[in-house]
Amino acid sequence: QVQLVESGGGSVQPGGSLRLSCTASGLTLGDYAVAWLRQARGKEREAVSCVTSGGDSTNYAESVEGRFTMSRDDAANTVYLQMNSLEAEDTAVYHCATDLDCTEFSSRYYRPMGLWGEGTLVIVSP
Repeated sequence: QVQLVESGGGSVQPGGSLRLSCTASGLTLGDYAVAWLRQARGKEREAVSCVTSGGDSTNYAESVEGRFTMSRDDAANTVYLQMNSLEAEDTAVYHCATDLDCTEFSSRYYRPMGLWGEGTLVIVSP
């Protein structure tokens, strides 16, 4: 079965950290760019980060720049999102998705064209 599965979400206090994982099965994740996107209740979907297939370039939204770090381990068919200094505004469902590249990442309505995971919930609350 071809799928992406996110994990690592949970509840954390402001200032805390979480690491999300996105593991692929049925496809070679290294062949694709991978993006993280988040959807908070009542808000537009936001593209958080995107890493190219070679891992040579990573893009971040301004809202997470300097706090979040995306990485990939192609041997493990997994990408990660290390989230530090979490804020209440980071509360959302986080999805990973594949794409051909990250060239459209900065577009307001960026939507990766490939496979999406079902998401993992992150709650940042005192």
